[in-house]
Amino acid sequence: MIETDKRYSNFLRQKLILEKEYGFESLNLPDKLFDFQKAITQWATKRGKAAIFADTGLGKTFMQVAWADQVVKHTQKQVLIIAPLCVAEQTVKESKKINIKVEYAREYKDEDILITNYEMVHYFKESIQDNKFSGIVLDESSILKHQDSKTRSKLIELSKHIPYKLSCTATPSPNDFMELGSQAEFLGIMDSVEMLSLFFTHDASQTQKWRLKGHAQDEFWKWLSSWSVYIKKPSDLNFSDDDFILPNLCMEEVKIGGFIDCQFKTMQDLQRAKKKTLKERVKKCSQIVNNSQDQFLVWCQRNDESKELHRLIPDSVEVKGSDSIEDKKDKIMSFTNGNVRVMITKPKIAGFGMNWQHCNKMAFVGLTDSYEQIYQAIRRCWRFGQKKQVNVYFVVHSVEGRILQNIKRKERQSEIMASKLIKHMANFQKKQVLEMNREKAIYKTNMKEGTNWKLYLGDCVEVTKKLKDESIDYSIFSPPFASLYTYSNSDRDMGNNKTYEQFWNHFNYFIPQLFRVLCSGRLVSVHCMNLPTSKVRDGYIGIRDFRGDIIRAFQNMGFIYHSEAVIWKDPVVAMQRTKARGLLWKQIKKDSSKCRQGIPDYLLTFRKPGENKKPIAHTADEFPVSKWQHYASPCWTDIRQSNTLNVKLAREKRDERHICPLQLDLIFRAIDLWSSKGDTILSPFVGIGSELFVALQTGRKAIGIELKESYFKIASENLSIAMGMSKLDYGNNKVRINPHMAKGTYGNSKLNDF
Repeated sequence: MIETDKRYSNFLRQKLILEKEYGFESLNLPDKLFDFQKAITQWATKRGKAAIFADTGLGKTFMQVAWADQVVKHTQKQVLIIAPLCVAEQTVKESKKINIKVEYAREYKDEDILITNYEMVHYFKESIQDNKFSGIVLDESSILKHQDSKTRSKLIELSKHIPYKLSCTATPSPNDFMELGSQAEFLGIMDSVEMLSLFFTHDASQTQKWRLKGHAQDEFWKWLSSWSVYIKKPSDLNFSDDDFILPNLCMEEVKIGGFIDCQFKTMQDLQRAKKKTLKERVKKCSQIVNNSQDQFLVWCQRNDESKELHRLIPDSVEVKGSDSIEDKKDKIMSFTNGNVRVMITKPKIAGFGMNWQHCNKMAFVGLTDSYEQIYQAIRRCWRFGQKKQVNVYFVVHSVEGRILQNIKRKERQSEIMASKLIKHMANFQKKQVLEMNREKAIYKTNMKEGTNWKLYLGDCVEVTKKLKDESIDYSIFSPPFASLYTYSNSDRDMGNNKTYEQFWNHFNYFIPQLFRVLCSGRLVSVHCMNLPTSKVRDGYIGIRDFRGDIIRAFQNMGFIYHSEAVIWKDPVVAMQRTKARGLLWKQIKKDSSKCRQGIPDYLLTFRKPGENKKPIAHTADEFPVSKWQHYASPCWTDIRQSNTLNVKLAREKRDERHICPLQLDLIFRAIDLWSSKGDTILSPFVGIGSELFVALQTGRKAIGIELKESYFKIASENLSIAMGMSKLDYGNNKVRINPHMAKGTYGNSKLNDF
């Protein structure tokens, strides 16, 4: 036992994700940096891995170049900056103002600081793998926001072994938690899955909608503030705003066709309406631009809008997505240098990163629901350093009324969230150097008990070791599904593992203890499902055989594979909940080789070898033939997925709910069949106490173990009331045929058709 304890302790030590002091003290920063820029650069350098979320015109270019220069001097290795098209050349030009050389490159060069475009990153893969770079900077890092994008995955993978990292953008979406998670994952602070498990929760029926846990409302923003600086103006860090006062912004809605609030059922309806109104909108915009002698930016959304605008505005240049990189760069730089009066393009082409303070007029012809695109496009001109009032014209037809309202709503929401984040940075505003201490779960133990039950707070491996040999009559539980759901930041949490292999290394410390405490001849039931893989996490879309791995692991520990029940789940509900591509009906029309069935649950039951000294005998009244035939079915089609303790014992919104509690019907059926009244039931992963709640309500004794303190508290409350309340609804044990599985038919096809 001592040797086992030592091996388990060593395993947990290996799991520890220790925070290191990655950075170093910066020396001799450029004199031309403002005080707040120096403070942020010093902090980012000492942090080593940091994010600068500073509004447009606050000098992110100076800060990131100064940071890169410090890394080069400290490591004697190169730094690579990655930026949008044309921003690279602008950065080269700006860096000369603070006497730092930055070399633009489309492939590897032997220069201290290189800058390239996102489109060219693959040309640097070999040099990165050869350890040429000690630092990497992402300029306009909001490119990381899309979780399933190839660019995000490529950048995170490419920079994985680069020690110093800086992420810079003006507009991380403060209400887009997944984008913030991607920023943290790129920097190596914490991966997205771990971030979600620490601070967020969702109900099993809404896995795509994450919300901050009730008790994490403040902690999340404090954590975010510990590795990122988010400022709208220097005074957010207690510095003077004297040199950073924005000019007036005049936004004018130019309405065409009567402003009627139109609604459309589909995007196709809206696009058809936009096409019909194109000539009116384009003509009005061209009149505004042609009546001015000033430089003008014209933003559009459609190619036909861009083409017609270019025809109607003689002294304009059109930058299209189909242009070569060289053509785009030449046209954009011609406008930047003042050689072209009017530039017509889309926000997604040139709306990020460029400094165009020399221009103070722009027009939008055609709107998008993306507030970020609109905001960024306006900020190309309306930024610190602009000396004139900026005039923005929204040329909108009645068909775009709802879009404009939506943009304004998102603007208000973004401002609220941004102010919330800045508020939580108040503790850091008094410091010029910010420190981060990664929050770690402290291992706590406790025990509560009541009539016929005991509940332990602690690690199930450690607690089960203290239980007597052959003291458990039956055990039923749903283990952590590898890393599909991570419940805490504790290294003792079996769901908190970086790899699938590490999960099994951890789980295999528990199975032998379960085998020891279970009575000979008695059973243990494990609820599970096969696990969907994802492109982002696993590199491919498919299914992992989690069920099979559980069977093999229990057999390897001496258990006999006793039985299995397949639990039917509605694929329509699964599709609505997960949006899995393989379940979407439209995939049939694209390529049905990518279609698949829904993923059922399983109840796997294992028996400990030996004679059962306490036979489980049922009377005919307790177990009529019809009931037994129902239980004996290998496929249970009537388990109600929503019949859980979360629902039955509803709590306040800020109280934490279990991510995926086991269904009460399922628990009751297993306990009813495989245990007797007075038997002791073990749940080693208690959660909110579902298995033990049913055990107590059916006359059994209960022992449970829970690692997470918040769940432990909720479970103890639930068990305290289990005996005192009327029996919950556990199903009527009659055969209920699911309407989707009616005998003799397959949808609209008759059985005889096959």
